[in-house]
Amino acid sequence: MAHDHCNHEHHDHHHAHDENLLPSKYEQAFAKYNLHLHDEEVLATVDKLLADHLEEYRTPETFISLLRTIELTTLKVTDSAESILKMVEKYNDYASNHPDLPPFATICVYPRFAKIVAESLEVDGTEVAVVTGSFPSAQSFLEVKTVETALAIKDGAEQCDMVLSVGSFLSGDYETCADEISEIKAVCGDKDLKVILETGALQTAENIKRASILAMYAGADLIKTSTGKIEPTATPLAAYVMCQAIKEYYQETGRRVGFKASGGVSTPEDALVYYTIVREVLGKEWIDAHLFRIGTSSLAPRLIKAVTGEDVGKF
Repeated sequence: MAHDHCNHEHHDHHHAHDENLLPSKYEQAFAKYNLHLHDEEVLATVDKLLADHLEEYRTPETFISLLRTIELTTLKVTDSAESILKMVEKYNDYASNHPDLPPFATICVYPRFAKIVAESLEVDGTEVAVVTGSFPSAQSFLEVKTVETALAIKDGAEQCDMVLSVGSFLSGDYETCADEISEIKAVCGDKDLKVILETGALQTAENIKRASILAMYAGADLIKTSTGKIEPTATPLAAYVMCQAIKEYYQETGRRVGFKASGGVSTPEDALVYYTIVREVLGKEWIDAHLFRIGTSSLAPRLIKAVTGEDVGKF
């Protein structure tokens, strides 16, 4: 009830400033989508989808194609120029020893390491990604977020992952959330902007869907589940709701937005779950490195082992 009340106040506040009494553009956008979701029903739908389809995708081809979706990620307090360089060099070696396997989608790091990755990465088809916008809390000034993004791009970042202002979103301040995304997207230009919804903090399927729609309308090129810093991290329920939102948004606008699962995706089995959801909800054209990503540190060696049988050790 408290949540309702908060929305209601926000609504009245809007009307006070708007002689025409028109709903805000976000409310107009939300009105086009089904937001009446019940978590239990969504869970049952996801469970059925996985029970019906997971096994048909359990093939060597699927696991090989999953390598292409990996964003090899390190976001630790202890990251240093040395540790990042070591990881990139290890990845370069792995790639040159496995020319028959697809390259990973990106290497994803904190912004200050973009330059090291850009200068040392030697693998065609793998891009430099950074987390930006005061990751993981997003609790800074918009000016700081846009400058951080611009500096990372100047240093060689080709993709940026920002976090939705979850506090603003939960208090119904959609304007602030959308403006931040639009401003950071403007700085990114033609480079992909992924918006992390932090689905564990959004809690309900309805909130996840609403946040997905808001992020896409504000300019997200991909929407992403989690920072990995808040529990629960990625879940099949969140993935299903996000993919459903992407599908409806595509039908509504003709624009294809990608999906990234991130946070706790650590085994080939986990990856297969997300592959199955994306494939079944969005279809084969989304199984493409541009539109489907998995952010992880621990999955990569396990997936390589599942595909080749060899133990490359951690990156």
